[in-house]
Amino acid sequence: MEGPTHDSRIPPTSLGGSPIHDSRFTIRDSGQQPEPPPPNALGKDHSLLATHHSPLAILQSYWNYNSFRPLQEEIIQSVLSGKDTLALLPTGGGKSICYQVPALVKPGLCLVISPLIALMKDQVEQLRKRNITAFAIFSGMSRKEVINTLKVAAESNCKFLYVSPERLETTVFLEYLPSLPINLIAVDEAHCISQWGYDFRPPYLRIANLRKELPGIPLLALTASATPAVQEDIIEKLQFGEKNIFRQSFERPNLSYSVFRVDSKINKIIEILQKVPGSSLVYCKSRKRTQEFSNLLRMHQINADYYHAGLSQEERNRKQESWIGNKTRCMVCTNAFGMGIDKADVRVVIHADVPECLENYYQEAGRAGRDGNKSYAVLLYHEKEIGELKNQHLLRFPGLASIREIYQALMNYLQLPIASGEGNYYDFDIADFVKKFKHGAPLVWSVLKALEQEDTISYNEQLFIPPQVQFATNKELLYEFESTHNELEPLIKALLRTYEGIFDYPAKIHEKALATLLKTDTDTIKNQLRQLHAFRIIRYEEQKDKPQIFFPRNRVAAEELTINQHNYERRKKEFISRVDGIVEYIANEKDCRSKIIASYFGDNEVKSCGICDNCLAEARKQIGVEEFKSVSDSILKILAGNSQTISSIFNLLPTISREKIWQVIRFLQSEDEIAVDEAGNISKNQ
Repeated sequence: MEGPTHDSRIPPTSLGGSPIHDSRFTIRDSGQQPEPPPPNALGKDHSLLATHHSPLAILQSYWNYNSFRPLQEEIIQSVLSGKDTLALLPTGGGKSICYQVPALVKPGLCLVISPLIALMKDQVEQLRKRNITAFAIFSGMSRKEVINTLKVAAESNCKFLYVSPERLETTVFLEYLPSLPINLIAVDEAHCISQWGYDFRPPYLRIANLRKELPGIPLLALTASATPAVQEDIIEKLQFGEKNIFRQSFERPNLSYSVFRVDSKINKIIEILQKVPGSSLVYCKSRKRTQEFSNLLRMHQINADYYHAGLSQEERNRKQESWIGNKTRCMVCTNAFGMGIDKADVRVVIHADVPECLENYYQEAGRAGRDGNKSYAVLLYHEKEIGELKNQHLLRFPGLASIREIYQALMNYLQLPIASGEGNYYDFDIADFVKKFKHGAPLVWSVLKALEQEDTISYNEQLFIPPQVQFATNKELLYEFESTHNELEPLIKALLRTYEGIFDYPAKIHEKALATLLKTDTDTIKNQLRQLHAFRIIRYEEQKDKPQIFFPRNRVAAEELTINQHNYERRKKEFISRVDGIVEYIANEKDCRSKIIASYFGDNEVKSCGICDNCLAEARKQIGVEEFKSVSDSILKILAGNSQTISSIFNLLPTISREKIWQVIRFLQSEDEIAVDEAGNISKNQ
């Protein structure tokens, strides 16, 4: 398939005609706003786009933004013209606007496919705050809840239906699909469809079958991180009519990347946080280290907390809100934190451990400086880590014998007989499993990942299913039961009065609210609910916020378990290639860090940033250490009294070339020794 690749540095021509090829583009500076499409770009079929229904009018009306970010409008126009579209936008680049605006322009609803339950819930909540009707269907919902949601979506003015990919081929979803007035399919985190990418999720492959059910409906695939090979795979797997890619520049002119080899990581983290004020993130690979580092930071009067997937849902929410509200300055976390969180004023992101690939690093580091202000992304490493990372594939891709052994142990742990389990969730405590079956945690993680990528199981660390109750008896027997169990009567009456329809279908309950209503404590309510369940008066499913294993199909005998060896070996090869990418990034002490990252993702037009560790080191070399210090001291002396314009500094230092003065000023600014305001006045920081 041949077709256009659009770049945020490149102005589009008319989007209403034939495919545009790269040779017809004119390169220009990436900071320039793309030209708007011509008035007739959408053709006659989109007469709905009258003045009050234009994309810009909708953006202004619902989001209060006066203009689109680079490439957003071009992506929206491509979708409205009925084209399948792949949009590569960086973390925080406004991906959701690209499908939300066109869906509001057109009649009908947009089907949004996303793997992240927390992000789906957040998007639905944000849309509803804007008086836009939206619903979500995800793992953990009962059949009754799914049917009710689909019915309401089909019969109401619903504009957005968020669906997790594993729901797409369920009987219930396919039964109600024809009744949904779908106008657009939006696929978030589209790189998950590629086996050769860093985050392959087999349920994404089911999206291709959905396209057969919805012929002629355009599809918008969105991702922040896809290499050229993964981009091609996305287009193939999602069955694009033609290649049509919009890629925003990977340039982050306000973000300074640095890499440090250190003996003590915590000492370096403390040093950085003492120099750089404001909100911060510190990423660690282990849960234990998040807590250790958090405690050490607090000992140095740095307001820090820790976060990982092993915490309860309530704890995670509380910690997250505290950090978002700037009550907690530094969050020390695993990669379970950050996805879908919209916080613009993060000043520094520190990686205390080396990530497995540049895809992960770029996404996580990119959470710094979304407000456009100067920010820092710092990667710390020991030399030993590099060797361990290079050998990581030996552990990450165990042999079939090891996979079968762990699989059998897992079935024993879950007490799951052969030919059972399909469609069910099971609590899974990996620490308890490792302790009981004497398998190393890294090997268990690797086998779980391998089983996931073979679509044998699905492992979810952060699935939250609230408690549910449904009455399991008739009203006559219930009345008789109440007369002989007076101590349980208040709870029974509270359930009946509070949750309408609780006799007909499971109701999500709030145990704390019931405790408040009955003037007792939550534990008492839970114990009474268990008693009613034991008496078979109700069916009570307790809250699930522990990690869950889901079986898309029945389990098999361990000796019959197979894997696709060809695909497994290729995934291993791609893993090694990704590790090589992050190792080369660390080892490279010459090239601009921004250019290295951009090139990895196929963007070869990025200019040197001038503010990463390598660019600054190169600038110092060009001047010379002694001369650099002399120029720096002279500038700081001039600024000791009052702020100055660059012109006045040039005039006060007539014997020094302007180029050298500029190089030193850029360095001093990157080190926060000086500040430059919007008017161009330069002042010394106190």
